[in-house]
Amino acid sequence: MKTTLVIYGSSTGTCESIASTIASKLGTKAIDVTSVTEDDVRGADNLILGTSTWGAGDMQDDWYDGVKLLKKVGLQGKTVAIFGCGDSESYSDTFCGGMRELYDAALGAGATVVGSVSTDGYTFDDSASAENGEFVGLALDDVNESDKTEERIDAWLAAVKPQLA
Repeated sequence: MKTTLVIYGSSTGTCESIASTIASKLGTKAIDVTSVTEDDVRGADNLILGTSTWGAGDMQDDWYDGVKLLKKVGLQGKTVAIFGCGDSESYSDTFCGGMRELYDAALGAGATVVGSVSTDGYTFDDSASAENGEFVGLALDDVNESDKTEERIDAWLAAVKPQLA
């Protein structure tokens, strides 16, 4: 497999834990977006970007500088997959909305984005990250649906791994 780096933004530790799980399953490392460097981004063929969702569907705060870095370096020729954490009960109208900002930033920086996931099996009212029955990446609710997290990660990775090879 080509060089893959998992980059995450986490405020409470949930997204960090999920990033670590994904990285472990891929045999790579996870790095907090506050620690990522231009060389880290340049040195990876593939990026997996993860964010929690805050406020009215916003990405985690540390990602605002992270997105600037991605745009500065450019992602042409790179494959990007995205995952997001959210709360589908308390924030049903903005569930995992932060993924959309990462998705738009990755596309804008020239990346090929892979890893959309069907919204089937999810309970939420609305999400900026969903259109035409699919999320732009892997949506996870480790608060209310922790029993589905591992299975969703495994299914997503099985679909994404061939595109990262």
